[in-house]
Amino acid sequence: MDLGTFSTSLAVKDLAASQAFYTKLGFEQVGGDPAHKYVILANGPTVIGLFEGMFEKNILTFNPGWTGPMQEAGSFTDVRDLCQAVAAAGITIADGTATEAGEGPASFVIEDPDGNPILFDQHR
Repeated sequence: MDLGTFSTSLAVKDLAASQAFYTKLGFEQVGGDPAHKYVILANGPTVIGLFEGMFEKNILTFNPGWTGPMQEAGSFTDVRDLCQAVAAAGITIADGTATEAGEGPASFVIEDPDGNPILFDQHR
C-alpha cells in the first residue's frame, strides 16, 4: 500500500514562536498560510506541519499523491482507495471525508493502539 510522503503534524500553542524555532533548525516554509494558523516546513526530505488551534494532539501524517515536500507524484493511490483498504484490514476509521465518493482533496484519520492519531491527507 503506497501511503504517500510522510510528515509530522504538530499541534502548537504559538505558531509564530514555533515557526521561528524550526527556522533556526534550518526548516523553510514550503506551504500553508500563517493567516490560517498553519504552515508546512521542510528541511531536505523532512516535513513538519505546524498547526495552531486545529487539533489537540500531534499527528503522524501521510500525503497520498506526494513524493516529497510539495512534490507531486505522477500516479498514486487515491486516499479513498486507501481508506477502503485500511477499513478492509479491520482498522476503524475515526474521522474524515475519504469515506465519501468523489475525487480530489479528502482525508481520513485512524488511531494506533495507543491512541496516536494518524492522518491520511490528500491535497490533490
